[in-house]
Amino acid sequence: MSEQTEQPVPADVFEGFRHSVYQGREVWTGGTGPAVIVVHELPGLHPGVVEFARRVVAAGFTAYLPSLFGTPGRPADAAGYLGSSLARVCISREFSMFAAGRTSPVVRWLRALAGYAHQQCGGPGVGAVGMCFTGGFALGMAVDERMLAPVLSQPAAPAPLGARRRAGLPVSPGDLDLVARRAREDGLCVLGLRFTGDRAVPAQRFETLRQALGDRFIAVEIDSSPGNPHGIRPGAHAVLTVDLVDEPGHPTRAALEQVLEFFTQRLAPPAPAPGAGPAAPGPAAPG
Repeated sequence: MSEQTEQPVPADVFEGFRHSVYQGREVWTGGTGPAVIVVHELPGLHPGVVEFARRVVAAGFTAYLPSLFGTPGRPADAAGYLGSSLARVCISREFSMFAAGRTSPVVRWLRALAGYAHQQCGGPGVGAVGMCFTGGFALGMAVDERMLAPVLSQPAAPAPLGARRRAGLPVSPGDLDLVARRAREDGLCVLGLRFTGDRAVPAQRFETLRQALGDRFIAVEIDSSPGNPHGIRPGAHAVLTVDLVDEPGHPTRAALEQVLEFFTQRLAPPAPAPGAGPAAPGPAAPG
């Protein structure tokens, strides 16, 4: 049997983005306008996540793409890539793969990055989208009052093993209480996306979010049951990337548009008054 070789990273994946390092981690930054932190899914910061970030940029925002694990730019379907990334995440102390009711330590770093991005970009606040294993990270980031538009795309942690984990959230009770208080008192909204047939993101998890946040949790649940009218496969998982069908009228395209509109509604700065000066230049990449 021939030895497998690692699939090369396409040279143009990050074209148009600025590369830098923030507190020891690589970050790619692109666009202008209020900041949106795009937290990649397993197995890493793959081209599909970057393509989603380009849509965020086109919608008028500055996208910050940190690399938390995996090889930046490597295709998601590279042989053995998912397994190797998952193994590293499972043993890392920065991530809580199986624990319900615990905020992963890496969320503190993401909050710091969001604060830095807000300082650089201005605007009323910051948005974030977490995907798959990192989906719940956006919820943990929302304890910070600068986080105005958290999006949980197919939040797959904690791993749904047992009833408690199926309904569980990857945030501590204290952090969840803070987010719920912001929802009640400050009007914070949280947007969640899932396919109905996705076993990694059980319906019970969204019910927990409804109970905690009430009508401030906006659930987008896309029918992937057998025989669904759009032919979505039963194993569909990645709403905004791998399983996105970019065609008008398709529910994944509608979900993508709803995410971008959510950012616009929550983050777009007020229109300048007549006679106001020009807008500030785009941000510097983190140093």
